[in-house]
Amino acid sequence: MPSQKSLRVSQRKAMQNRPRRTAARTAVTATRKAIVEGDGEAAKAAYNRAASALDRAAKAGVIHPNNASRRKSRLAKQLHSTASNPTI
Repeated sequence: MPSQKSLRVSQRKAMQNRPRRTAARTAVTATRKAIVEGDGEAAKAAYNRAASALDRAAKAGVIHPNNASRRKSRLAKQLHSTASNPTI
């Protein structure tokens, strides 16, 4: 059973981390949607926003830096595969 103080600290940190995690997830979802729609310029802009949000979340300790790197890599791979194959 955690002490009352550690419980308060963990709850406060969870409240501080939630907006950063949500922003990163939302940006990744928006990027994937832009990639599927096939709008190259919008997808690139969305990717830049997602990469920035992921980096901010990793810097704050909300997600692991390797997790952010992996997500950015996968998004970039999706973005480049659709750019080279416009029929998708």
